[in-house]
Amino acid sequence: MTNYRLGVLAGDGIGPEIVSATVHVFKTAAQKAGVDINWIDLPMGWEGIKQYNDPLPEETKEALKETHGWILGPHDSAAYPPEHKVKLNPSGALRHSLDLYANVRPAKTMPGIKSVVGEADLVIYRENTEGFYADRNMYSGHGEWQITEDVVVTSGVFTRKAAERIAHAAFKMAMQRRKKVTIVHKANVLRLSTGLFLRVCREVAEQYPEVTVDDYHIDAMAAHLVRRAKDFDIIVTENMYGDILSDLAGELVGSLGLAPSINSNDNLAMAQAAHGSAPDIAGLNIGNPTGIMLSTVMLMDWLAERHNDPKLKEMGQLVEQGLYQSLESGVKTKDLGGSASTSDFAEAISERISQAVLR
Repeated sequence: MTNYRLGVLAGDGIGPEIVSATVHVFKTAAQKAGVDINWIDLPMGWEGIKQYNDPLPEETKEALKETHGWILGPHDSAAYPPEHKVKLNPSGALRHSLDLYANVRPAKTMPGIKSVVGEADLVIYRENTEGFYADRNMYSGHGEWQITEDVVVTSGVFTRKAAERIAHAAFKMAMQRRKKVTIVHKANVLRLSTGLFLRVCREVAEQYPEVTVDDYHIDAMAAHLVRRAKDFDIIVTENMYGDILSDLAGELVGSLGLAPSINSNDNLAMAQAAHGSAPDIAGLNIGNPTGIMLSTVMLMDWLAERHNDPKLKEMGQLVEQGLYQSLESGVKTKDLGGSASTSDFAEAISERISQAVLR
């Protein structure tokens, strides 16, 4: 049996509370499924600044290289000291330095959670390294220049390599689901940049003849999500459009605070909820851990496939099932209209995992 080493970066604000709750339920699931996991706490955010004067210490980055994957809690980089604000935030630094090119964000209706769009089950594949985000499209420096006090110029970077690999990731997942991919772009206006992205995705599509493919402009796609989210399966798009659409989709099916994601390349994966650190409620034990728990379920699925270990997938299924059962029975945190604390919610899930009958 493999001993898995998983990094735990609790982060800022509500991070320590929701990450601790997540590790608690996954320890229960690991025991139930018979999986050996070594959870390795590593400093990040304010804890990194206190210990090493760095929100993402080199010691942490080096330790991550020896793990099978890790959980990244939210960070409050807006509140860091000025000398740290000019750097990439911990999330961006990890995505950039480790080339975690795929940001995968599901949006799925959940039991006991009101959805604005009714039933929906889609996954957004966001290219994570290029596009119009100035902090991710340069080898050195930033892709923004202030020419005069009143004029700013920004750059966007689009390459065939980046488009090809996110497209392949999206189409491979489509083959495991409903075999439908939607490409989102703005090639009618940004003809060279997003035009290249669209063209390369269409070329990749030819290698997956069983998959139905369509494409929409980003503005139209936002409207289609609101009107008929249930019709979409896999959506693939560039960095900024993916960021916007995934936040929209998360809110439409319940709440951005529930939205999970992983960031990955072919060898590494990082679980990271889509929401922020909520410093206003830090330390109150009322933060909702659903997003980071479901992100860790995604991490287990990714690891299960990579290491051909069905017990990891079983772990994720135990947590997901226990979480959904808890929500459906009315065990909810304050943000969802319930009265359960963060730790109460985790304990309710753990109890359901312990009582589950393995197939």
